[in-house]
Amino acid sequence: MPPIEDHPLRYAMANELHARPFPSVDTPSRAAYLAIKPASNAASRDRNADRAHLIDLLDRFGAQHPQPDATHYFGTIGKHQLKWESHTEFVTYTVFGEGLAERPFDAATFGVFPQDWLEAAPGTRVTSALIRIEVADGDDGIIEKARDWFVPESLAISRVIEDDLVVAGDFRIDPAGHMRFAVFARPHVGNRRVGRVVQRLCEIETYKAMSMLGLYRVRELGPKMGEFDTRLTSLLEDMRGSDADPARVLQSLLEVSAEIENTIAQSSFRFGAAGAYEKIVNQRINVLREERFTGRQTFGEFMMRRFDPAMRTVKSTQQRLQAMSDRALRAGDLLRTQVDVERSAQNQELLTSMDKRADLQLRLQRTVEGLSVVAISYYAVNLVLNMTGPLEEAFGVGKVTMAALATPIVLALVWYLVNRIRNSME
Repeated sequence: MPPIEDHPLRYAMANELHARPFPSVDTPSRAAYLAIKPASNAASRDRNADRAHLIDLLDRFGAQHPQPDATHYFGTIGKHQLKWESHTEFVTYTVFGEGLAERPFDAATFGVFPQDWLEAAPGTRVTSALIRIEVADGDDGIIEKARDWFVPESLAISRVIEDDLVVAGDFRIDPAGHMRFAVFARPHVGNRRVGRVVQRLCEIETYKAMSMLGLYRVRELGPKMGEFDTRLTSLLEDMRGSDADPARVLQSLLEVSAEIENTIAQSSFRFGAAGAYEKIVNQRINVLREERFTGRQTFGEFMMRRFDPAMRTVKSTQQRLQAMSDRALRAGDLLRTQVDVERSAQNQELLTSMDKRADLQLRLQRTVEGLSVVAISYYAVNLVLNMTGPLEEAFGVGKVTMAALATPIVLALVWYLVNRIRNSME
């Protein structure tokens, strides 16, 4: 019996779950991280340019190229290990090196990325970070180092993964332009677990930065949304007035509605992405399973105080825009209702006028019919008198008498014929 046929995407779907393995990081060591994103329209960027930029870096070290259409790469460049990933809006580079720099967070660690290569990047820097990974058998000295390396008021430090590691950072950009993170691993912790934590820190920083793009989109929209609100309020006030021109109000309402819908369309991707990135940030923090370290704030608490309000602002703005769209729609419905009521009143007046004209026309018709009966009878009587002229001499009846006798009969016959014709037409 031949084997069952596989779905064309079966292996691709299964392999996708394993496409981005965690790095294995020795301790002690250091890492340099870089995320690059085009300034605009990043989701539709030329991904071949990203790959060409990666290959340029690999060629400088004589490293092996990635597979065609690859979205991730891990290999050796010189004395370092490079991890590259392509995402929806950005690409990331993480370089791992053995040992520690003599000076903590030495900017020279970032020198593995050549200056001319950075200048040729097909995009802009979203974030970059220096990560110092040390071995710490206990807690002694950790808090003192954290105070020296980070800004105390922003410092977030916590035990993670059942106290296997201690992580610290302040989410501030140092004078060299980089974020700083410190990882203190217990001696028994494996390299893959250290690699997972380091990658989580890089992801938290990157997705936090990407989420914050939504906040600055909100700030750009602030004046425009205030204008929309003012215009809608003014239009609703105009609709209340008895002397308002419905056509002018409708035109203005259509204009502001079109602008609101256009703004929603232009912002929907950024707001949707901000919400998705926010969920990733919170999920990455949750999987660290943080515990408080010497009473200091954890990464989760830092995000709750600094990051969550920004994301709530983004969501509030998105809801406000949608509410404005619904408000404009309801205003349009009210205006159409007002126009329909006015139109019904006009139609009622027109029907009343038509009814009056029809009544007048009926009266005129009946008057004409009456006159027609008289006119026809007049000529009919004359015809009868001409026809009965010989009888006047034979019976000695005068013409006046004959006319008096014939007129009622002729009138009755003419009236009967005219009334029958009218009834048959109805």
